[in-house]
Amino acid sequence: MVNQTTREETALNRYQIITPVLWAISEQADQAKLTQIKKEVMEKNSISRRTLMRWLTAYEDSGLGGLKPMERGRTVPASIPERLIDEAIILRREVPGRSIAQIIEILEAEGKAPPGLLKRTTLQQKLSDRGYSTRQIKLYQQDGIATQRYVRKERGDLWSSDIKYGTKIKINGEDKQVYMVAIIDDCTRYIIHAEFYDNQEQGVVEDCLRKAILKEGVPKRLLFDNGKQFKNKWMRYACAKLDIKLIYTKIYSPKSNGKCERFNKNVNSFLQEIKLMDVSSLEEYNRHFQTWLSESYQHRVHSAIKTTPEIAYKTSKGERRFLPPETIAAAFLHREERKVDKSGCISFENRKYEVGVTFIGQQVIIIFDPANTAKITIEHPPSNSSFEVKELVIGEHTGPKPKKPEFMNTVKPETSRLLAVQAKKSQQRHSKTVRAIKYSGFVEGGDCAD
Repeated sequence: MVNQTTREETALNRYQIITPVLWAISEQADQAKLTQIKKEVMEKNSISRRTLMRWLTAYEDSGLGGLKPMERGRTVPASIPERLIDEAIILRREVPGRSIAQIIEILEAEGKAPPGLLKRTTLQQKLSDRGYSTRQIKLYQQDGIATQRYVRKERGDLWSSDIKYGTKIKINGEDKQVYMVAIIDDCTRYIIHAEFYDNQEQGVVEDCLRKAILKEGVPKRLLFDNGKQFKNKWMRYACAKLDIKLIYTKIYSPKSNGKCERFNKNVNSFLQEIKLMDVSSLEEYNRHFQTWLSESYQHRVHSAIKTTPEIAYKTSKGERRFLPPETIAAAFLHREERKVDKSGCISFENRKYEVGVTFIGQQVIIIFDPANTAKITIEHPPSNSSFEVKELVIGEHTGPKPKKPEFMNTVKPETSRLLAVQAKKSQQRHSKTVRAIKYSGFVEGGDCAD
């Protein structure tokens, strides 16, 4: 069966694909515009109109869960001879727009592949692994990125973020490199939140984004570069939960995130000044930075908008979308998959948590807050169960052996059903056997011999 992590990953990918259409619908775009957006989504992602509509309907009915693929029994993928894969690649290179179905049709009609041997999904995966999927070919055919400038019309329409190296400070006698994470509003150039941290891992981006959302609400779109701190499963899941369209810049194209790049240059003046200060803690470092941010940026006239970022942000007509704290907290939780061992426990961060013997050998999803892992939540999607577990405390004596669940007890049969079925099949086979005709008694041209 497809594991839950793979199904969740597929759902997030599908959500990312249909997001432009969902936003067009939410903003009440006219029919012509909506049709154009659907067409662009289908061409860009090489999906049919039927598939797009099915995903939109599934999301409308069941949210993110509706985009998960159905669980099916485990099947062994059919193998395709290498010569047929090479032939399929040639057909795709001849006409990049050829569909998988057309490639199979040609190979079968030419007698190179027996009818039914080539399966569409298997061949499509083989071509993708070799770099010849329709989407991969289109990437090579695209022109370079546009250099035209852009700006959103209202606050909260688009936030962008980046990480910048700071200076080194002495903490406990050791030089420590610090890093700034900043989130800027595209329309007003207002810094929603910016802070220096002692590392540049994924957690600092989560912390900065959470503080920004709690202060100023949830944006419509987020723009990041392709760093691992931004481009990860957690970010896609959180944005899907908060209904935020997630956008990434094109690789090797820093100009796509130009407003953050420009702000980072302004921060250089702060870095020059802070070197002159005797700073002994990260908290003190950030206090000086927040003062500089307010006086040298937020309240200073920006040449592009002809006013200060703070005034531009406060006077913008864009509505801020605030969500309940519990909704935001749930979106920022982490999710990982674990297998329950034979004692009914799982391992997490070198600690044991008791899940229960009913889940022995099964995959469960653990949901947790990285800042507090004393208590975690367990989800078991097949049974739709969800419950909290605590760390297993091992005492001086062994605990009582858990009682085996009723559904795991062996059922004593009255007879062997397998042997009974085989006997029935054998009887049916013998009843259909036609006795052989003996020809030795016949004489050529005469009657049977006595």
